[in-house]
Amino acid sequence: MKHLNDTNFSDRIANANAAKLARLAQFKPKPMVPSATPLDRAAEKAAEREAIRAARAAEREEARRIEADRRANDVAAKRAAIKERKALQAAEQKAARAARLASRSARYGA
Repeated sequence: MKHLNDTNFSDRIANANAAKLARLAQFKPKPMVPSATPLDRAAEKAAEREAIRAARAAEREEARRIEADRRANDVAAKRAAIKERKALQAAEQKAARAARLASRSARYGA
């Protein structure tokens, strides 16, 4: 479509160049506005890594505590089983001794 303002070839070329420059200007980086506080990305990353390390250390400590509790419970259960077995064994020994004494007294007539 012809524009009424484009009267000759040089005007059309000049307008085309102006349009091309305007289009290219859209892609140029805009001037940045400086922030009030400068960003220290290294310090931010270091703080983030330290937070992750602290969280992982807390998780490991919690896992160690849970494992220690589990082991303590296992040891307590084993000790209780041993005590119960010993008590049962002692009761059986007492019953056997009482049976021996009863049979002896029956034989010899106490």
